[in-house]
Amino acid sequence: MHSEDPASLDSPPSDPPAAARAAGLRYVLDDRPGIRRESVVDGAGEGFRYLDNKGDPVDDEATLARIKSLVIPPAWQEIWICPQANGHLQATGRDAKGRKQYRYHPKWRAARDEVKYERMLNFGNALPAIRKEVDRALGLPGLPREKVLATIVYLLEATMMRVGNEEYARTNKSFGLTTLRNRHVSVEGSAVEFRFRGKSGVYHKVKVQDRRLARIIARARDLPGQELFQYVDDQGETRSIDSSDVNDYLRAITGEEYTAKDFRTWSGTVLAALALQEFEKFDSETQAKKNIVRAIESVSEKLGNTPSICRKCYVHPAVLDAYLEGTVLEVLRERTEQQLQENLHALQPEEAAVVAMLQQRLRHEQEEEKMREQKRGQKREAKQDGTRPAKPKKAGRAPAQPRRQGAAPGVGL
Repeated sequence: MHSEDPASLDSPPSDPPAAARAAGLRYVLDDRPGIRRESVVDGAGEGFRYLDNKGDPVDDEATLARIKSLVIPPAWQEIWICPQANGHLQATGRDAKGRKQYRYHPKWRAARDEVKYERMLNFGNALPAIRKEVDRALGLPGLPREKVLATIVYLLEATMMRVGNEEYARTNKSFGLTTLRNRHVSVEGSAVEFRFRGKSGVYHKVKVQDRRLARIIARARDLPGQELFQYVDDQGETRSIDSSDVNDYLRAITGEEYTAKDFRTWSGTVLAALALQEFEKFDSETQAKKNIVRAIESVSEKLGNTPSICRKCYVHPAVLDAYLEGTVLEVLRERTEQQLQENLHALQPEEAAVVAMLQQRLRHEQEEEKMREQKRGQKREAKQDGTRPAKPKKAGRAPAQPRRQGAAPGVGL
């Protein structure tokens, strides 16, 4: 079973119950009756027992074995355990700091991983259209809402800054793009410089060189009020913009549920791929893992996160897996560079390489899941027939091949 922090995951499937059914699971919530845990002290010392929703002790061996496999920490409180073995959510509880924690069924985790691959893959494929629409909107006259939103989206990608949250700005005095104040920016000619305190108190100094952008930001700063990013509506009134407006804009121009966070995840993934490409060939898995640590540290500095948060939330695991497998980003880059030159708003070569890698990784995951489903079907048929499924014959041992050094410096598949 797997523990996850939901906040760290990419957006969930648009229809979670359907996703659970597709994985052969039941979609459940912890607000329904379940199994609870309570402490007991006996001759063997302190331990736990489990009670069903009627308050009776759970004595079914299979259920107890399933609970044991969840490895719920002793320090957790307010434990809820799913009474069904096929529930997508197997357990919840609160850790020593009062944070809610989760244990998911392995099949659900596999389904979520596939969603992650598809989400980043689709986002990468959507980027050329997003960039083209943003470029068009930046050329609109005046300061209409669409133009200011396009400016923010442009900066999301160009600077990797957070989108901002008004509650954080008010209570913590920490800022992001939509909550920046006029005092946080200076404009000189085509140069724009942002200076502000961001999340977790991290100080940011970000420079952008773009004449058109500089003109837009200078005009926005001259509007009445302290907020930097405002627009002028059809009645000539000044209106503010928040993060939900940005996400609504992304939905409107893509037709998909993308958010501002997807830009940071995409940037982190591409930066990690490029950082790994810079390393020398690795001779061992230990060296490869050290290179990954260094790459993550490099990306975290650019994103303004800790390395652990960067790896968990902003670098797609497919990049790291592919690097460990010794595949090379440069091969993918060569394959895509020619087609990219045909469209000014298309992906950069390294971005297209990451898209190609995610496509191949997704196909691999889908093939693996297809094989697992075939095995499950064979087991079901064998159970109905009362026979054991036939074991596949062992293939003859292939001739030994010389060991190949880790082929990167790069990432790909």
